[in-house]
Amino acid sequence: MADSDQLYQGRQRVRFSERYGLKSVRTVIQIESIDEALRNGLWSLLQLHAWNDIDTDYIVENYPYANSLCQRLWLHYFKLPLDTLPLRWGEVLAFLRKYFFECAWYEVYDFVEFVGNSYDHPGFKERFPEDCNAFLERELSAYRLVNGVITRITDEVEVAEIENALNQARGPIRTHLHRALELLSDRKSPDYRNSIKESISAVESLVAKVVGEKGTLGQLLKKMENEIVLHSALGRAFSHLYGYTSDEDGIRHAILESERIGFEDAKFFLVVCSAFVNFVESKVEVAGPKK
Repeated sequence: MADSDQLYQGRQRVRFSERYGLKSVRTVIQIESIDEALRNGLWSLLQLHAWNDIDTDYIVENYPYANSLCQRLWLHYFKLPLDTLPLRWGEVLAFLRKYFFECAWYEVYDFVEFVGNSYDHPGFKERFPEDCNAFLERELSAYRLVNGVITRITDEVEVAEIENALNQARGPIRTHLHRALELLSDRKSPDYRNSIKESISAVESLVAKVVGEKGTLGQLLKKMENEIVLHSALGRAFSHLYGYTSDEDGIRHAILESERIGFEDAKFFLVVCSAFVNFVESKVEVAGPKK
């Protein structure tokens, strides 16, 4: 993606409102919205991978790839009469640009998906999805382009768990969860490994608070099973997750170059740890510590 390297220049840290919970998690993770940065980026990718191949003065019907794309757009996407298709590509591009920047968030994804499957220029269908997904990940979209289909990878339940934990947690627990979200949400330099560590640290802080003493998560989970009548299987599950992050071949060890910790991994830990915080906090609130 050498032609678009300039789009990644500059450092864009997560904003104050996002770090401290003043902006909704569902706005940070774009689940039913597209912000200006993401819309601009997706259009720029279409320009780099498709529009720039076609001179604005071209007669559309004289350029096979452009003609095929335009006819498909008019017939099957916009469902307009073919005799309304402009003669020159420059006029078509102006029409497409106006539509793209005025349409609803879900129509942006409709359009990207349609063009991704309809433009037959050599190499486009191999390069475009990769760069498109890089932008979707960078801008924390809840969607990816998978096998030609815009696919949702984050759902409402996951977002709700994070939101509830951030709203209910206090002290170090809340601090760790906020930090995990901050590291996950950094649009320019996300730190997925440390986001995972912060999510686990939120669970450590919670368990230490409930038990009232310090120790390893595995030890404290055993004690908490008795304190709030936590099922042993659930305690073991979190103990194993913690072991994964502590193991010499895990997150806290230098990962081999061939291994990759990505958004999905960090999001999984944030969701799971948030759900655990919500579960334990509700148990403590309803039943209180076991005497």
